[in-house]
Amino acid sequence: MEHEIARRTALQGLRVLDLCTHATQYCGKLLAQLGAEVILVEPPAGSATRRTGPFVGDQPHMERSLSYAYLNQGKKGACLDASTPEGRDLVLKLARTADIVIEDWGVGVLERFGLGYADLCAARSSVVLTRISPYGQTGPYSTYVADDLTTLAMGGLLYLGGYPDTAPLAAYGQQAYLAAAQFAAVGSLIALWECETASGSGQLVDVSIQECVSMALENAAQFVDLEATVRRRNGGQQRQAGTGVFSCGDGMVYLMAGGIAGNRFWNATASWLQDVGAPGAASLLEPQWQDPEFLASDDAKAQFEGVFLPYASTRTKAQLYAEGQRRRIPICPVSTSADLLVNPQLRHRQFFQETDHPYTGMSFAVPGAPYRLTETPWRLGAPAPRLGEHTASILSELGIGFMDQELLLLSGGTA
Repeated sequence: MEHEIARRTALQGLRVLDLCTHATQYCGKLLAQLGAEVILVEPPAGSATRRTGPFVGDQPHMERSLSYAYLNQGKKGACLDASTPEGRDLVLKLARTADIVIEDWGVGVLERFGLGYADLCAARSSVVLTRISPYGQTGPYSTYVADDLTTLAMGGLLYLGGYPDTAPLAAYGQQAYLAAAQFAAVGSLIALWECETASGSGQLVDVSIQECVSMALENAAQFVDLEATVRRRNGGQQRQAGTGVFSCGDGMVYLMAGGIAGNRFWNATASWLQDVGAPGAASLLEPQWQDPEFLASDDAKAQFEGVFLPYASTRTKAQLYAEGQRRRIPICPVSTSADLLVNPQLRHRQFFQETDHPYTGMSFAVPGAPYRLTETPWRLGAPAPRLGEHTASILSELGIGFMDQELLLLSGGTA
């Protein structure tokens, strides 16, 4: 790890001011772990992510949030109260040194504090301001208050999540915010690239969380547009006979016996079940199983389950996966988080990294990067900063001495 940190990083020399308070802090984390110096600016009460569980030891505390620890790895931390004139001036001073500023405060909030795009440009004309908001900075919904769940719903993805006989279910983990954070990181770097290679002037990057969620709908919108068909939730059900999630001896597997290249996969699956003596397997080779309409019927789904489930219940995920691989059948285990930590492929690539948790003295595993850069490697970075951990050193860099910092503290400018 020390060797990697000493090497040149992809975003070395870049400074980012991260004003985000929610899981959109993931944007700054992505940039930090590529080598940018990212300064997380928090209000005196701390970011909202500090109050988001789970917590180390199941003890709610702003320094025990695993969500905060994950989202802010590799950053420095300063505590400034931007709602005060003193705090606002300090943020502007920091902005003069920043290449990118990221925020998620909502439409008009920066302007209310005197930190809008015009104010930041006055401080540094080449600054890139990336604004992440529920519906973007313009439009009839732009001023609406929203959260991760409502943006999942308004983006259309919530409707497709869950089971046919229940209300829609949201995936765990602030997925809407995380999607927006990834697009925000890409948009920020594109704008910065244009600034440094062409115009020399900054840009405003306007990221709509709703639009980022809608990007995940695959072909659902096209089905409506072309065929007037609204895709429905099919969680826990076979999409068609032989295609879906099935229980097995130690969990679940996903099998795709029909669908793409359906005849080849179907016949291979039927032959597999015949070879192991599964009762009723011979019937799966009858002509009706080549008919897509029959495969989509409830009768066909029930018949396939009646053959496959008794056999699968006697085998583990690993055994079913290995046999499916041998027979060239699309099947895979449904991995739990515990499975992933011991997955041989992920362990070989050292995907999970150990990091310290200074407040508790513990260490824990965190995901690494899903890519490898040979010349400018990704780095884990220091643990997430404690509230205000680097305030003094950052203010000193701005020419604010110890006595001035004490005066600012008394006036509410910092904490």
